[in-house]
Amino acid sequence: MSSLEWFSHRPLGGGIFWIQERYYESGNRANIWLVRGSEQDVVIDAGLGLRSLPDYLRASGLLAPAEGAGPRPLLAVATHVHFDHSGGLQHFEEVAVHSAEAAALLQGDNYEAVTWLSDREVVRPPWPGWSARQFRVPPIRPSRLLREGDVINLGDRQLTVMHMPGHSRGSICLHDKDRKILFSGDVVYDGSMIDWLPYSRISDYLVSCQRLMELVNRGHVEKVLPGHFNMFGAERLYQLASDYISQAGICHKISTCAMRSIVSIALRVANSGITSQ
Repeated sequence: MSSLEWFSHRPLGGGIFWIQERYYESGNRANIWLVRGSEQDVVIDAGLGLRSLPDYLRASGLLAPAEGAGPRPLLAVATHVHFDHSGGLQHFEEVAVHSAEAAALLQGDNYEAVTWLSDREVVRPPWPGWSARQFRVPPIRPSRLLREGDVINLGDRQLTVMHMPGHSRGSICLHDKDRKILFSGDVVYDGSMIDWLPYSRISDYLVSCQRLMELVNRGHVEKVLPGHFNMFGAERLYQLASDYISQAGICHKISTCAMRSIVSIALRVANSGITSQ
């Protein structure tokens, strides 16, 4: 299967494109965002990596330069290193990730990447004989380590890094302040927030949700482009963040701790045959 078959995209206007992996039919299927700038293009998250995303971007004309100009630099930014967002980073020359998860990416740590893929989720194998048992996030050396407040300059637009741990320790959002757009990764999407993975932390998530609510209160966000499911606006963002805070009581913490223990054991068993070097 070619990259052109594996991916599909939809233009959203303003130099933003929504890309998905057509044959990965799962709630874990991540949204991939291409943001084009006058001097640099950025891909936010990269999917599983079963086919080359850069090849798709070139073949579909999404990286076409302005007339008479050379190709713009292309940077892949991982909102976090979970497998459904980071597997495709291997196909990019320039990769950025938050410093808290750089070691996991460099080591190919499929425990921290929570690699959990089944054959039934991939409804059309990317090549003959493919099996989910073969899948892993390979070691990738990031070319840029991100921290809170860093700015990714695309020329005519800037994306500000907001470190928002809770779902994972290196989770980030990217904020286009001028256009009031938030690329939220898995920090928040229109569904239940997951805080029971090995490096999730409820106390961090509570602080991140407070920051999300402050963005809305200050009028800094009008549109959210999340890591999964559909886009939504400021009112829904505020509701999702405030609901998490109100529900994070003692019962939630106890059940989350139990769930994390079960998931941790299952991940270690599932990835016991995967080397990290």
